[in-house]
Amino acid sequence: MSASFLIARHEWRRLAAQPFAWLLAAIVVALMAWQFLLALEAFLELAPKLGSLKDAPGVTDIVAIPLLRSFSNLLMLLVPLITMRAIASERRAHSLVLLLAAGVGNVRVVLGKYFGALAFVMVLILLIAAMPLALAFGTSLDVGRLAAALIGLVMFAAALTAIGILCSAWTAQPALAAAAAFAITSLLAIVDAGARLKGVDSSGINYIALPTHIEPFFRGLVSSIDIVYFVIVAVVALAFAAKRLDRLRSEAD
Repeated sequence: MSASFLIARHEWRRLAAQPFAWLLAAIVVALMAWQFLLALEAFLELAPKLGSLKDAPGVTDIVAIPLLRSFSNLLMLLVPLITMRAIASERRAHSLVLLLAAGVGNVRVVLGKYFGALAFVMVLILLIAAMPLALAFGTSLDVGRLAAALIGLVMFAAALTAIGILCSAWTAQPALAAAAAFAITSLLAIVDAGARLKGVDSSGINYIALPTHIEPFFRGLVSSIDIVYFVIVAVVALAFAAKRLDRLRSEAD
């Protein structure tokens, strides 16, 4: 059994044993459920009028996609709170030194922490996705568009988790790690705001912004350029995290 898998399993168990993590999950699911019910009620009120319109929006447009879009915004706050203790708490407890001294490679430690935290985030995505998917028993859903939105949400969460692991590796203070991760993701979310106000929507600054790459998935478009963007963000963040552990290993020696 690989060291990365063992670390990932340990990270999952650590998160699963924390009341804070499940309280956070319960609050998020409750908020999303409330929004889902409100959107569903609004759709039921509009349904008689929509029936007479040509190319009228359906339940996917009015209920499912807005729910997943709102959840993507919430992930920017949620993921830093989930990942803030991943490595920072190990440093505070002085257990990271023991882990590094055991001969486990930096990359394996980072990947283990990453996949352990990402698994917890994936559980939350499944819980939120179950809400609109439940409508398939009583109405017609645009399954293709919903699948594209979920793919985008998973890629988005994977990039955010990598950023959270990076910030957790750079500080021994979990709160500071969460704040740093939230600041970085917020910057990536608004970095192109000024350009868009000026009417520029196809420049390099637009490319590095998160909304540029998550929004097409919500429109049902799965593009390789957007997938590559999220992969690059995740790989770069994890590489810097491994580099940070290498420096900590050197300091410990």
